Amino acid sequence: MDTVILDKPKKQAHASKAKPRYVPGRREFFKYRELGVTEASNGSMRAQVTSATQGMSRPTGWHYHVCESQLVYMLSGWVDLEFEDGETIRVEAGDSLYIPGGLRHNEIKTSDTFELLEVSVPADMGTVACDPPAGR
Repeated sequence: MDTVILDKPKKQAHASKAKPRYVPGRREFFKYRELGVTEASNGSMRAQVTSATQGMSRPTGWHYHVCESQLVYMLSGWVDLEFEDGETIRVEAGDSLYIPGGLRHNEIKTSDTFELLEVSVPADMGTVACDPPAGR
């Protein structure tokens, strides 16, 4: 069995859909439901449900996140993202996407409504605007 190293004490967290706790997020046009993981993990991880009631009107712009990793799991709807290697991916309901920290990307389009689960390590995930890759 692997050994778990506890650098900071952690505790159990439960989030009820019936009593959601919304928090500010990176994009003003999305709603972010905090799942209690940030506090319970002492900031080592964040988990939120992001939802939209209208599609994106324009791309977010090229950026990367200052974090170790980010995981997105689409619950409903879809989102299109382009990456620095030239690949464009549509993440649809039931799909997941792992994005390592520092990978440049651009959210270019979404369905009119969607809901996704996003997990980041650590919880405090900075977003840095950057130039698009050469030729874009």
